[in-house]
Amino acid sequence: MMNHNAFEELSRRLSALLPAANTMGEELRTKIEQTLKKGFAELNLMTQDDFEAQAVTLQRAMQRIEELEALIKDLEAKLESVEQSKG
Repeated sequence: MMNHNAFEELSRRLSALLPAANTMGEELRTKIEQTLKKGFAELNLMTQDDFEAQAVTLQRAMQRIEELEALIKDLEAKLESVEQSKG
């Protein structure tokens, strides 16, 4: 979900664009903010911080996969060597 300050800023800007915003003030901003939150929640968005954390996690997972692949190749080579020495 997006940062609360982003919702406040966006709702403030939208309410400033509407002529009735001056008379309805905070009530209109609150309603716009609630509508925006609901809409963005339905879009299943994430914050930049969440995205960056997921990217770091993914990078670590990819690195671990590479390490495990190298280990498997090494073990396969050792197994092949043992099998050849027996046979």
